[in-house]
Amino acid sequence: MSFDNPDIIACAQLVERADPDRFRATMAAPVAARAVLFPLFAANVEIARAPWVTQEAMIAEMRLQWWRDAMDEIAGGQPPRRHEVVTPLAQVLDAAGAALIGDLVEARRWDIYRDPFEDAAAFEAYLQNTSSNLLLAAVRALGGGDEAVIRDLGYAVGLANYLCAIPALEKAGRVPLVDGRDEAVAALARDGLKRLKKARAQRGKVSSGAASALLSAWQAGPVLAHAAKEPQRVKAGALGPSEFLRSLGLLWRAQTLRW
Repeated sequence: MSFDNPDIIACAQLVERADPDRFRATMAAPVAARAVLFPLFAANVEIARAPWVTQEAMIAEMRLQWWRDAMDEIAGGQPPRRHEVVTPLAQVLDAAGAALIGDLVEARRWDIYRDPFEDAAAFEAYLQNTSSNLLLAAVRALGGGDEAVIRDLGYAVGLANYLCAIPALEKAGRVPLVDGRDEAVAALARDGLKRLKKARAQRGKVSSGAASALLSAWQAGPVLAHAAKEPQRVKAGALGPSEFLRSLGLLWRAQTLRW
C-alpha cells in the first residue's frame, strides 16, 4: 500500500481537514506507517462525526450501524464494501483490530443522545473504547505492544482531547462530565497525567515499528497539565501550549519516537 493509492490520498486529505493535529503527527511518522495510520484515522473521523451530522437520532444510529457492519465484515474475513476509507482499512486491520474499531463505533452511540454518563466507570469506558481502541488497533497493525500500556496512554490522550471539547459539547446541550466542578476536573486531569507518565515509563513494551502510531499523544501532557493546574481553562476553551511549543514538541517526538 502506498501514496500512489487514491484511497490513501483521500484518507490523508480527510484527516487533514477534520483532524489537523493527528494529521501532523501522522506526517511525522515514517512513510510506510502513514499508509496504515491514515485509513485508521480517517475511519475515526467518519465514525466520530456520524452522530453530529444530523438531528435525527435514527439517522445517526443508521450511520453508525453502517460502520459497525463494515467492521463486522472485515472481522469475518468477508470482501469489504467499496468505500474510500473502508477499502484501504480492510487491508490494515485483522479480525481483532476490526473488533476494536467495532467497539469504538458502539461507544460513539453515546454522542447521539443528551443523557449524561451514568457514573465515572461509564465515562472511563467511553474513553477506553474510543481513544484507547483506536491506538490499540493502530499499534496492532504496526507491530504490536502491551495492551495495558496502550490503554493508559489512550485514556490520557482521550481525556485531553475530551477536555478540549467541553465548550463545544456544552454548547450542543450535552452534559459532558459526571462532575464538572473545578476540583473534580483537576482530579481527572491529575489522574490522566499519572497514567500518561506510567505509560511513557514502559515505552519498551511497544514495538519500535508501532511507536509512530503513538505520536498523536504529543499534546496530551501539556493539555492535562493546564487542566490540573487551572481547571477553569477547560470551560473557557483555553487549554494547551502555544503553536510554537506544540510544533517544537512534535518535532522532538518525531525525531526520537519517544511518544
